[in-house]
Amino acid sequence: MDSVNLEVLKASARWIESGRRVLLVTVVRTWGSSPRPEGAMLAILDDGSAAGSVSGGCIEDDLIDRVRRQGIELTRPEVLRYGISADEAHRFGLPCGGTIEFVLEPLTRASCIDELCRRVMAGQLVARSLDMKSGAVKLLPAHSADGMDFNGRMLLTVHGPRYRMLVIGAGQLSKYLCQIALGLDYQVTVCDPREEYTDVWHLPGTTLVRTMPDDTVFDMKLDERCAVIALTHDPKLDDLALMEAVRTPAFYVGALGSRRNNAARRERLETHFDLTDDELSRLRGPIGIYIGSRTPPEIAVSILAEVTAVRNGVALPGEFRIEDAKTRLDVAVNEQTNCAITAHH
Repeated sequence: MDSVNLEVLKASARWIESGRRVLLVTVVRTWGSSPRPEGAMLAILDDGSAAGSVSGGCIEDDLIDRVRRQGIELTRPEVLRYGISADEAHRFGLPCGGTIEFVLEPLTRASCIDELCRRVMAGQLVARSLDMKSGAVKLLPAHSADGMDFNGRMLLTVHGPRYRMLVIGAGQLSKYLCQIALGLDYQVTVCDPREEYTDVWHLPGTTLVRTMPDDTVFDMKLDERCAVIALTHDPKLDDLALMEAVRTPAFYVGALGSRRNNAARRERLETHFDLTDDELSRLRGPIGIYIGSRTPPEIAVSILAEVTAVRNGVALPGEFRIEDAKTRLDVAVNEQTNCAITAHH
């Protein structure tokens, strides 16, 4: 689930608990270009206060204005569509005549929003079904491959972390990386058997384990919705984790290090762990995209930018890959040096 949606649900739960009326707006269908995906949510309080987003802003403004003028009069869910006409598309900033369809749901204590938040915060993946005729709600276990579904009679939304990330190492860089990963809706596990690092690890929302990394990879039963990032620079830890991780369906497996260190790591894995060429080809490194990063926060952004691209199926051009970019920089520096030497002589 989009972490923004979790904030919407939390706000809704607080407002319901305080006895206020709340309208939950969910994007259920889009045609053409649309600024927010299916499943995006907006919660509107009875005074017009709002949390979340379902468009670039114009539709939110219109919905909020309706609530301020008319209040929340709905007693059952209903469907609302924007952008059918060219005038509406222009008015609400929908590009290329895009159309967005929403479900408007008046929330009550029977809407199970508080219980849904508790389950999601506990790391569960939950499906919430809404009967459009009666407004009845059920919470059910969900699977990572499940997605939002709307057939006009029933709305099914899926909530909770669908992607998992295993970070090897509990150092400074790991803290910045994990903070961002939590915002990207990963269920984050940090593995480090070194007491000097784990004793000072304090990052709410992450799970810390002190087992050996290869055992952790095995225990987590990694699937195609998992990412593994090794950050310790210690071959005894990183190599063992990577050896097991490249043999799993994990969509991303990578390790921090220079070009020279990564070449040495590949040689070790090939020589000592009998990995196949296909398995070795799954190992990424140096990880990240080239943005000139130097500080731990910048490096974390670089790494997670690449992870996000891989997750979304985006092929990065060569100039964004760290190894290619730095090789070109080396060539440029050598050429400048040679030119300077030639000019001097």
